Amino acid sequence: MQNFIFIERVDPKKRNVVERLKDFREIYELFQPNEASNQSERCIQCGDPYCHSRCPLHNYIPQWLKSVAEKDLQLAFNLSNEPSPFPEIMGRICPHDRLCEGACTLNEGYGAVTIGPIETFINEEGFKAGLKPTFATKKIGKKVAIVGSGPAGLSAATYLLRAGIDVEIFERSDRPGGLMTYGIPGFKLDKNVVFRRVKWMEEAGLKIHYGVEVGKNKPFDELTENFDAVFIGVGATKQRKPGIPNENATGCLMAMDLLVNVQRKQFGDEYDRSIDVKDRNVVVIGGGDTAMDCVRTSLREEARSVVCAYRRDARNMPGSRKEYNNAKEEGIEFIFNAAPKQVLVNEKGEVIGVEMLKTSLGEADESGRQRLKIIKGSEFRVSADVVIFALGFDPVPFEFLSANGIQTNDWGGIVIDEHYETTTRGVYAGGDCSRGADLVVTAAFDGREAAKSIIKRLTQEI
Repeated sequence: MQNFIFIERVDPKKRNVVERLKDFREIYELFQPNEASNQSERCIQCGDPYCHSRCPLHNYIPQWLKSVAEKDLQLAFNLSNEPSPFPEIMGRICPHDRLCEGACTLNEGYGAVTIGPIETFINEEGFKAGLKPTFATKKIGKKVAIVGSGPAGLSAATYLLRAGIDVEIFERSDRPGGLMTYGIPGFKLDKNVVFRRVKWMEEAGLKIHYGVEVGKNKPFDELTENFDAVFIGVGATKQRKPGIPNENATGCLMAMDLLVNVQRKQFGDEYDRSIDVKDRNVVVIGGGDTAMDCVRTSLREEARSVVCAYRRDARNMPGSRKEYNNAKEEGIEFIFNAAPKQVLVNEKGEVIGVEMLKTSLGEADESGRQRLKIIKGSEFRVSADVVIFALGFDPVPFEFLSANGIQTNDWGGIVIDEHYETTTRGVYAGGDCSRGADLVVTAAFDGREAAKSIIKRLTQEI
């Protein structure tokens, strides 16, 4: 260990830009064993590891880096899977530069340890060697219903299954994974990685009911009557609009309209053929990871041109620096310090462009972020045939919540206590539906912690 002086940080190899734009396969190659071991040896084994503290799941990062350096794959695999429900997914999609790697002591002058790629290596190499996640073989006679099979729901299911509790998930879609399946493109996360993890959970007894929307074709009170506890992990899927003229014009799309539709197309399922960016000029409004997913997806769908417009500068983009760099490599044009004023349309109501206003950044506000200022009289036009809004998400105010005594706050989030229990006893919630739109890893954390509370209550009742 502590070989950072002699070994430079190395990132995994990426597929050639020209080749990767032809498909939706993952762009990163996996580390080879010697590469992973060498990169792990750079870790200085901090006494108070900031990487561990900054990780929402508080993964045992220094410990499994040491195990990889010593080529103890079994131990590394066990350490990786203990606090994380699906580390092979987190290693691929977490914004490591904002979390564990961003907190790495070696950032100052040497370059952080490549924690994310090593996390992926540990698990993929472990699976190749025949290692699998373990679950309880003896059941305790309790069962829990989970609404939604996204990251929070699958995380809760993982820890409940480990405790010997029977789990049934009610999923309105036709496949598991929620955002991980339909909202994150395949070039970041191969869907078979998600389905493989779910298959192991099903082998452990998990039952998933597809095409079931709780509150519509499945009454919520049936869950509370027939199960010992209920966990709600429905995410935050209400998409935000900018509130500008002509935002509903023909050619205006919401981010998830594009991403879900293209993923359905990739699966070979029925999809909306009217959502088509091929040979069209696309402008994406937004600066987060969802915006990066949209611009990179549009390129792969053979758009004529793709522009990303963001109201602040590159340094203040809320998304992962890695995804921004990948988008630049792939040829995306960025327009910074530009806010949309109105969508421009022709006489048929079809999009022909966006009128933008230039912005500047002023003094910092209470949160430390610079205030945004609109520059009067700075209007300029960006031509477009398609405008995609990637401006974030809010929780959906499902009717079954209030009808069953489950309170929400003023922005629609489900109110929970320190044990993740809602205002209805025995009903728990976590992830974006309670904390607001956030990361997959924070949703996984909520699912894990809620499962712990459920386990504690149900085992006390035995």
